[in-house]
Amino acid sequence: MQQAPPQLKERRLRAGDFLTDMMRSLSFLSRIPVNDIFFEDDQRPLGQMVRAFPVAGFLIALPAACLAAFLTWLDADPLMSAAIVLSVATLMTGALHEDGLADTADGFGGGRTKQRALDIMKDSRIGTYGAIALVLSFLIRAAAIAALMRELSPLAVAACLIATACLSRGLMVWHWQTLPPAREGGSAAMAGQPGERERKGAITYGFCIAVFLCLSFFQPLLLVVALAVPFGVTYLFNRLCDQKIDGHTGDTIGATQQITEIVMLIALALIA
Repeated sequence: MQQAPPQLKERRLRAGDFLTDMMRSLSFLSRIPVNDIFFEDDQRPLGQMVRAFPVAGFLIALPAACLAAFLTWLDADPLMSAAIVLSVATLMTGALHEDGLADTADGFGGGRTKQRALDIMKDSRIGTYGAIALVLSFLIRAAAIAALMRELSPLAVAACLIATACLSRGLMVWHWQTLPPAREGGSAAMAGQPGERERKGAITYGFCIAVFLCLSFFQPLLLVVALAVPFGVTYLFNRLCDQKIDGHTGDTIGATQQITEIVMLIALALIA
């Protein structure tokens, strides 16, 4: 039997590696069950697989996006529909990112020193700042999704939700890679810090998917502006984390996803 050329073998190996990265990222970022076969014979830390975060975000957002399209097609009440869509999206992730946002808000709001902020973030109890952050997160996202459902077609609404999920998870990797671990032995440190290659890959995948999905529904210049907003917010949040805790934690990585999702939905709603 004739053997496949080395170049073809290498492409197959790369495709297999990316599939493994995507499935392990999906398992980490959501409650979607993943077959154990993707965790065998691969000892790489999660930090080396995060280039697939945006693609995993696509799969995670797909059920909520399809539901949003269906409710828009039915011409159901936009605000009620947005609340239902957000409930499904939260169930898919197990509120993983919302938990990070709440802990980060409590730590940054109540911690006067780095160590105090880290101690508060490690505490599983939710405080006033965390509760306010969660309320605002769901309220603003619901309002933005409702605005999109009023102004856009069902397909465009679905595209916006998936694009937001993909880009926000790519920007998580930028935050993770740019800053050092703020706490030794934390979950983010244990997962291994991504390299520049993983950061570039995640941002490229997230941005390209977002552009591909949304370009047909928005003016190109306005879309570029809307996609630039979460990049600018990520940069500012990175600086804030550097000032507050001298790095990143698992909570701030989750908070990055939430913050960028919120501002991107606002931006898309404003240009719809």
